[in-house]
Amino acid sequence: MERRRFLAGLAATAMIAGCQRARGIAIGSKNFTEQLILGELLAQVLEPVVHYSVERRFYLAGSYICHQSLLAGRIDMYVEYTGTALAAILKEKNVPAGHAAVYEFVKDQYARRFGLTVLPSLGFDNSFAIVMRRADALRFGISRLSQLAPFAPTLRMGVGYEFLERPDGYQGLAKRYGLNFAGVPRVMDLGLLYRALENHQVDVVAGSNTDGLIEALGLVVLEDDAGYFPPYDAVPIVRPEVLDRPGVAGALARLSGRISAEDMRRMNYAVDGAKKDAAVVVEDYIAQKQLVARL
Repeated sequence: MERRRFLAGLAATAMIAGCQRARGIAIGSKNFTEQLILGELLAQVLEPVVHYSVERRFYLAGSYICHQSLLAGRIDMYVEYTGTALAAILKEKNVPAGHAAVYEFVKDQYARRFGLTVLPSLGFDNSFAIVMRRADALRFGISRLSQLAPFAPTLRMGVGYEFLERPDGYQGLAKRYGLNFAGVPRVMDLGLLYRALENHQVDVVAGSNTDGLIEALGLVVLEDDAGYFPPYDAVPIVRPEVLDRPGVAGALARLSGRISAEDMRRMNYAVDGAKKDAAVVVEDYIAQKQLVARL
């Protein structure tokens, strides 16, 4: 009888372990290059230290879908930006000042409202960037957003799907700087914005500070001199029960503060401009920065 109980206990333990391995960890991302890279980065730092599958569920449209997927348990983590979390998810209109204050507010509210853990910043701020062709900026003699209003009626704007509607997006920007562009902004996939600008299909786009094609195409970012955009520090958001699994918290902690804006631009350009595979770009970066602990 004791032998049968012992064997039954071993079988139950093996079954539980098997279920845990089968469940694995699911990592999400939004539908643009930087998010693909960041999702791949999370996956590759976790794979060497966990003993179950790491599933990639990338291209989940925007923040809302990623957030709902986290709450429903369809993914276990993804990288968000603090300013986006503040405006698009928390719907906060009274914005705290400064990177640290925004991070602490977002971290506290995500824990209170959603039971989710916001980890420290990866190290870079990916604020929105209002971008023009260099020749146009030189012709108009502008370098700041406060100088754009007199020329806006002759210019066509291109934006991503979220930017037109989000609280920290187009409407607030236009109001803050008195912008009245030629027609309604053209909405397109984020991956097409710079090609549309380069091909003169639009004249101004709402891109991101870490977009690799800005420098590669010789474009100009207009300074947000009125401070319209809040900080957008890149932070992993994780289901807390996942952090209790062996190796997970330590692996993710190795990413804290390790990625600069310049690093992110180079990786973005390697994928967007040089057409390299994102997984290979991330693998090279991890090796260069020694982001995976030696076991």
